[in-house]
Amino acid sequence: MQAMAENSRYLGEFEQFILLAILQCGEDAYTVPIREVLLEKSGRHVARGALFTSLDRLEAKGIVKSRMSAPMAARGGRARRYYSVTPVGLDALRAARAAMATMAQGLESLLERR
Repeated sequence: MQAMAENSRYLGEFEQFILLAILQCGEDAYTVPIREVLLEKSGRHVARGALFTSLDRLEAKGIVKSRMSAPMAARGGRARRYYSVTPVGLDALRAARAAMATMAQGLESLLERR
């Protein structure tokens, strides 16, 4: 059971990028600025569908949570969905970063060669 709980919090590289983008956006974390941060900071152009799918999966895991804004006249009366990283998500992100650092430990000279 413990392995299953830990596995549900495993983050792939793309999921880590999404969480970091949400954190970069702060209170304004909805899909448009999240995609902009992903492109600007990682150079990855992310399709809207891929982002929505990943956000839904992260929300189902309890790693992010979303809330709907009030209907917006500028959006034809539609609401906007905002995302934030949960404490579980922050823990998972920290664990993923620590695992990567542990894996790279002792390889600095090889990884830093040009």
